[in-house]
Amino acid sequence: MDRFQEMQIFTAVADEEGFAAAARRLNISPPSVTRVIAAMEERIGTQLLARTTRSLHLTEAGQRYLEDCRRILGEVDEAEEAAAGSYSIPCGHLTVTASVLFGELYIAPLLASYLDQFPSVHLNALLVDRVVSMADEGIDVAIRIGHLHESSLNAIKVGEVRQVICGAPSYFERNGRPGHPGELSTARIVMSSASHLLSDWQFVNQGNDLSFRFQPRLVVTANQAAINIASLGWGITRVLSYQVANHVDAGKLELVLRDYEPPPLPIQIVYQKSNRVPAKIRTFVDFLVEQLGSNAALQPDSQSTL
Repeated sequence: MDRFQEMQIFTAVADEEGFAAAARRLNISPPSVTRVIAAMEERIGTQLLARTTRSLHLTEAGQRYLEDCRRILGEVDEAEEAAAGSYSIPCGHLTVTASVLFGELYIAPLLASYLDQFPSVHLNALLVDRVVSMADEGIDVAIRIGHLHESSLNAIKVGEVRQVICGAPSYFERNGRPGHPGELSTARIVMSSASHLLSDWQFVNQGNDLSFRFQPRLVVTANQAAINIASLGWGITRVLSYQVANHVDAGKLELVLRDYEPPPLPIQIVYQKSNRVPAKIRTFVDFLVEQLGSNAALQPDSQSTL
């Protein structure tokens, strides 16, 4: 077996944290994976993976070797893609990620249009409510809400979202509209456990930061469920402005405490920095920038009426 195949198998074992899972991913037998790793360690002269009956993890040498494997395999992929013309013609598999609700509302409706324009591209959309490691999970393009901390990524801002407090007009008619964030301590609160806004709620008052910890009476596992319950008039919720833009426009939800909202969060299109960006990534990023950048619900000027 050549060195590149060994590197692919070792990388799969590290990613999947197990021999059997790596074997399934690569469609080979688990004993074959075990033999390859053992042969690599014997040839290199050091242990790459520490094994117990219940777990498997990289040694320090294994971590360094994994980084080199990713770099080398990435360079091989780039060379093959360049030879195939993928840097000038959009083609091949493209993987994009976004949070579940943002992806369902704003990304999924655009995918068919992009694929119609570029018939040689095959697209996979990973919609999850967690920050995905682009390098580890093979992500080409990510749509992220919030500030970035990775220096290895390019980011293009396409809009902003606000952290808003909302409830149905019928709820506020029965219970009154809060005039200060502290008044939410007596409110019925429904929240999603998928939301990063669940515990500490941040506000701003005349330039000063305010922080409150409220105990939701009702916790659900999906943002849309919390929004639906609030729309029925049971209580209030805290969400991102894009998630309730249609409900607010339709009069089903009303925003309160707008003067206390923290600064907006940027919406950014993110992809790996590289000297050469494949055409499939370049065209998809340009497509998203145009489509999302023209969506009124994501633009701060248009949100003044939200």
